[in-house]
Amino acid sequence: MAQGVRGTRDFYPDDMRVRNWLFERFHSAARAHGFEEYDAPVLESEDLYTRKAGEEIVGQLYNFEDKGGRRVALRPEMTPSLARMVMARAGALALPIKWYSIPQCWRYERTQRGRGREHYQWNVDVWGMDGVEADAELLSVLAHFFDSVGLGSEDLVIRISSRKVLEEVLGSLGIEGDTFAQTCVIVDKMDKLPADVIEAQLGELGLSPDAISKIRSVLGLTDLEALASALGGDSEAVVELGALFALCDSYGISDWVAFDASVVRGLAYYTGPVFEAHDRAGELRAIVGGGRYDKLIGTLGGKDLPATGFGFGDMVVMELLAEKGLVPDLASGVEDVVFGMGSELRGPAMQVAGRLRSSGRSVDLVLEDKKMKWVFKHAERCGAARLVMVMPDEWAAGNVRIKNLDTGEESTVPVEDL
Repeated sequence: MAQGVRGTRDFYPDDMRVRNWLFERFHSAARAHGFEEYDAPVLESEDLYTRKAGEEIVGQLYNFEDKGGRRVALRPEMTPSLARMVMARAGALALPIKWYSIPQCWRYERTQRGRGREHYQWNVDVWGMDGVEADAELLSVLAHFFDSVGLGSEDLVIRISSRKVLEEVLGSLGIEGDTFAQTCVIVDKMDKLPADVIEAQLGELGLSPDAISKIRSVLGLTDLEALASALGGDSEAVVELGALFALCDSYGISDWVAFDASVVRGLAYYTGPVFEAHDRAGELRAIVGGGRYDKLIGTLGGKDLPATGFGFGDMVVMELLAEKGLVPDLASGVEDVVFGMGSELRGPAMQVAGRLRSSGRSVDLVLEDKKMKWVFKHAERCGAARLVMVMPDEWAAGNVRIKNLDTGEESTVPVEDL
């Protein structure tokens, strides 16, 4: 029983320090752009995820029947919960909504590098705006975050396309409805599966070799001008993407973004611009993925409301940060270690620790009788700045002995001055 459930993680204190550091950068980037934090239960009704049957995510649910006979599931992603919350207060929420969260999500799938069965996912969403200005705002949030953790545009790229590209191509081939949704799921795996497997799966949907060839040729484009030649200059997808890249230029984030028609995103609810961030070396899976999903609430029985957002897992970015040597070596946060020399001075040591804590210091109090050698090692291990020693003679005179652990200097300080 020494190991946890397969695909889950334990966070020891040193792991938690790094996780909190990462999450604080998530918070900071979102708040810098005016987003507010929200949360929702980790347990939801199963049908919140199974309404769109056929999606890969349905087969990855941690779902079960609770003691009341209700079918429930651990959330595999946050967006359906967000949609449920927005629906619950439809008409009462001031638009646009700019919200973010850092939920724990669960998916039963094969564990691999950068992907477990539980992970934390930073979600940032804008509801109530149908223009690409909202999508550009999300891309700015991402660039802000990457910069804050030391990653540059030479380390990664945010690849952008639009679901309308595939809609227009498949529409010209007469492919729509459920077949369109299933095609998106398959096409999203083009960079993960061999070409013959992709062609076989598309063939099973009834697509001809010519149709598959046309899809491949358009989705291989990485230049907007080439896309305009393929779809026509008045193509809705081309016009929309052109406007989005112009806004990225206004934000000063053009170095971070690139057009790539192969970005499709597998979830059926995407309707417009979609994007993914990848390391430039191409060694890791997508770091973040998102896009516009204007019709999600309609699939849940509500009135559609334009929306766009992204989900950013905590695992892949940590792989990249470790690779680049950007994971910080963080101390425990303890500023002072207080030690009473002998059991008779434990009470006075508690008084000293209490006084320091009341002044806002982070204090670790040695609660047992220990040798000075152990105390010094312990203070060093904590990364403390000072060792505060309560010693018999000094205490009798109303003083404590303080050792500065950076310089090694010692001084006697009146307790009243602490």
